Amino acid sequence: MREDIEKHNTILSKAGIDAKMPKLECFKNQFKNYEITIVIPEFTSVCPKTKLPDFGVITIKYMPNKWCVELKSLKFYILAYRNLGIFYENAVNKILKDFVKAVKPKWVIVKGEFNPRGGIKSIVEAKYGRSD
Repeated sequence: MREDIEKHNTILSKAGIDAKMPKLECFKNQFKNYEITIVIPEFTSVCPKTKLPDFGVITIKYMPNKWCVELKSLKFYILAYRNLGIFYENAVNKILKDFVKAVKPKWVIVKGEFNPRGGIKSIVEAKYGRSD
């Protein structure tokens, strides 16, 4: 019985990680050494365990290298999470992974601030190419 629960939890913990998402498009960066901050105040996804909606704010802060993310494609990418069963931690790390793959920034920080559930607020932050 315990092994079945552990197997179920292992499968559940990976929910959404490999989901196919809309392509993030880019345009050529024209300048050097500046930061871009994008705030997505209406992020939604679905808790894979409870099937209830999760709400939060996603902030993407990055220093472009050769490319900048095109915002319309980012909008459609983020909207794809609306019906996706994925834990907060996985969502933030998936956004980071997909962003790095498409944009190839010098560094990027993806931060998810999720609305409280059961009196607990979660803030998840994932980084690439920068230690602070």
